[in-house]
Amino acid sequence: MPTIDIEQTRNQARALLDSRIESVTNLVKTRQRITDLREQLAEAERDDKRAYVRATKDGWSPDELKKLGLESGAAAARRRKTATAKPETDSSPSSDRGLRGAE
Repeated sequence: MPTIDIEQTRNQARALLDSRIESVTNLVKTRQRITDLREQLAEAERDDKRAYVRATKDGWSPDELKKLGLESGAAAARRRKTATAKPETDSSPSSDRGLRGAE
């Protein structure tokens, strides 16, 4: 039986672990970036809502703002959500189970 070099084996194992640690580190950084961007978006949406309310308090009607392309952020979000929603083509119980299992 050939002699096993423990240091070489440790170095190989360490290299494999380092690669795995690097990939999970990249995953954590990416997830944190998503979280940060969602927080920034939420803050921007709050600012938008305050600005819209301020504009209406300053005398602009919702119809006037809409004509200027500045409708309420909530209305625009509802329209975007409706427009991007995909109609279900298969409502069988087996397809629903598969989707829930994938989440």
